[in-house]
Amino acid sequence: MSTDQSLHPLQPTHLGPVVFGAGAAIGVLGGMIGLGGAEFRLPLLMGLFGFAALSAVILNKAMSLVVVLIALPARLTAVPAAEVAARWPVAVNLLAGSLLGAWAGASWAVRMRSATLYKVLAALMVLMAAALVVTHTTTLDTLALPLWARISAGVAAGFGIGVVAAIMGVAGGELLIPTIVLLFGEDIKTAGSLSLLVSLPTMLVAFARYSRDGSFAVLGANLRFTTVMAAGSIVGAVGGGLLLGVFPNLVLIPALAVILLVSAAKLARHD
Repeated sequence: MSTDQSLHPLQPTHLGPVVFGAGAAIGVLGGMIGLGGAEFRLPLLMGLFGFAALSAVILNKAMSLVVVLIALPARLTAVPAAEVAARWPVAVNLLAGSLLGAWAGASWAVRMRSATLYKVLAALMVLMAAALVVTHTTTLDTLALPLWARISAGVAAGFGIGVVAAIMGVAGGELLIPTIVLLFGEDIKTAGSLSLLVSLPTMLVAFARYSRDGSFAVLGANLRFTTVMAAGSIVGAVGGGLLLGVFPNLVLIPALAVILLVSAAKLARHD
C-alpha cells in the first residue's frame, strides 16, 4: 500500500447521530433514483469526515457491499428470481471482465500516490455524473451487434466497470444498468437485478485484493463508524425508494449531477 495514504480519519471521533444521518441522507438520494448512493457517499467520507482517499474508498466499498446484500433479496421480490436466473449468460458475460477489472482496479488504487488517487477519483466522478444524466434522461436503445461482438463488448465493458467500482468503492450499478440495456436489450427493472448479481462477486474480488496490502486496517479502526453509516444508508435507501417519482427527473438528476461535479472539482484540487 502507498505509504502516503493514511488509514485513519482526520477527525478520529464522530457523533453517532451525525454519521447515521449522513448515511441516511446519501441513502435517500440513491433510493430516489434506484441506486445505492455510494457515488455520493465517497466525497462525503473525504470531505465531511476527513478520511484519506484510499481509506474512504475501502469504507465506501464495505458499505456498498452491505447495501447490495440487503437490496438483492428485496429486488428479487420485484423481479422474480427465476426470471433473473434465466438471464445468467448476461451476468456471466459481464463477470468475465468485471472480476479481472476489480482486481486490477484495486491493485492500481493501493499503488497510487494519494495526490494521484484524488485526481483519478475526480475524473471518475465526472464519468458517474455523465452516466447518471444519460441513463435517467434519455431512452436507451439496444445496440444491433452480432453475437461475437456483443460478447466481446460485454467482457470489455465489464472490465472497465470492475476497475471503476474497485477504485471508487461503489457497486457500479450506474454503469452496469445502461450497459445491460444497451448490449443485451433487458428492461430497466431486470437490468437492475442483474447488476446486483454482477456487483456482488465483483466487490468481493476487490475486497480480496485490498486485503492483501493490509488496507482493511481502516475497517477495524472504524468499525462502529462503518456500521452506523451503513445502517443509515439502508434506512435512507428504503425511504428514498418510497419517494421514487416524487421529484421529477428533470429536476432531481441535474441537481445530483451538479453535486458530483462540484465534488470532483474539489477533489481535483486536493494535494
